[in-house]
Amino acid sequence: MLRLPAVSIDHLGLSSDGLPTLLRLAERGVRVKASGFGRLDAPAGEALRAIHAANPGALMFGTDLPSTRAPRPFRPADIALVVEALGEAGAAAAFWRNAADFYRLRAPATRSPAADQGLKGGAQP
Repeated sequence: MLRLPAVSIDHLGLSSDGLPTLLRLAERGVRVKASGFGRLDAPAGEALRAIHAANPGALMFGTDLPSTRAPRPFRPADIALVVEALGEAGAAAAFWRNAADFYRLRAPATRSPAADQGLKGGAQP
């Protein structure tokens, strides 16, 4: 069996005809970019919910800017659509956590107030 280290599919797969296959891929760990809602031939909210149900870690939000070939470019309301479709926790995962895991990013280290006090005294980090 061929194995790839990481796979992502753009624009929620674009096609409602391909959604069943996309869901099977998401169940197996393929990531799906929640972007380009104006490119879809199906309601974006329904596709978001279906993919999230198949694998809550699959969706990664993107704006698709500059969207030069999209019938409808990104709108700020697309962000609200993600929250509406997935709820706060699901949207938080799609907006940050899932992509951070996919790209193997670490959250920035937080500084303690005590460390900041030391900096005020002229100490260097």
